[in-house]
Amino acid sequence: MPTATEPLEVLDVLWESDPESGERLPVRKADALERLAASGQHKAVRLVERIPASADGTLDSVAVDEIFLAVHLELARLSEFVRVPQRMASSLRPVVDRLREESDGPVRVIDVGCGLGFDTRVMCSTGALGPGVEYVGLDFNALLIEAAKRLAHAESIPVRFVHGDALDPSLAIDDPDRTLMISSGVLHHIGRDDLPDFFARHGEIAVAGFAHFDPCPGFWTDAGAWMLHRTRMREPISRHDGALSMRRALRGEELLALARAGLADGYALECHDVATWYPQPDQIVRPIVGWRR
Repeated sequence: MPTATEPLEVLDVLWESDPESGERLPVRKADALERLAASGQHKAVRLVERIPASADGTLDSVAVDEIFLAVHLELARLSEFVRVPQRMASSLRPVVDRLREESDGPVRVIDVGCGLGFDTRVMCSTGALGPGVEYVGLDFNALLIEAAKRLAHAESIPVRFVHGDALDPSLAIDDPDRTLMISSGVLHHIGRDDLPDFFARHGEIAVAGFAHFDPCPGFWTDAGAWMLHRTRMREPISRHDGALSMRRALRGEELLALARAGLADGYALECHDVATWYPQPDQIVRPIVGWRR
């Protein structure tokens, strides 16, 4: 996560959890405003000033819940527009086919930082990876996980959603030899300093492979992100955080170096930045892909 002196997104300061239990903690409005002001995010300060607070000075939990759900619903629409689930499936299919050839049994796909689980719900409902695939969504935000469960139930989609943290050393996964970990737009939120530990967890769990999608930085990505958030999102916080979020993305060589620092030589890695000489909305995100040697 960014430090207090780095640019912060509004959602960065609206939610706090106990690092051990994962239990949600109250957030004092004055503390949230102070953090944003310290990072020079004056527009963000004005957005948080509009959020009501309780008598004890903490941000109103109902108002914060509404913001989180509204922003993540808009993120799902953006993911649909740039066809993230389809691109995920395209990157994962060769690895899934390889696992099917090696042994019998289901392949498990775990979506880390799944939010409302849009990507896994789409892949599951369309059978994008073929038969015999189990989908699991993992997120440390209990509010989003409960909403994802309701959506999956309403759509009759057999995706399992779990409240948890991928960096938690106690996280145990059954049959890691047939498990793949994926994410969309999560790496730049984890941050450069914590990414080696994030990738190290893949090696500790010994998952068969992973594909983590994140924005490919560059002029057209920044400009396209600004345009998409201005034209397709109604929430002021979505517009603010979305444009800022893209500027936190890392280039492919940086992601590869951070992954190698955490994984040593246990995994083969690929990450190719997309040539952006002209606008390519469907190429805003690209994966870093790894599979166990």
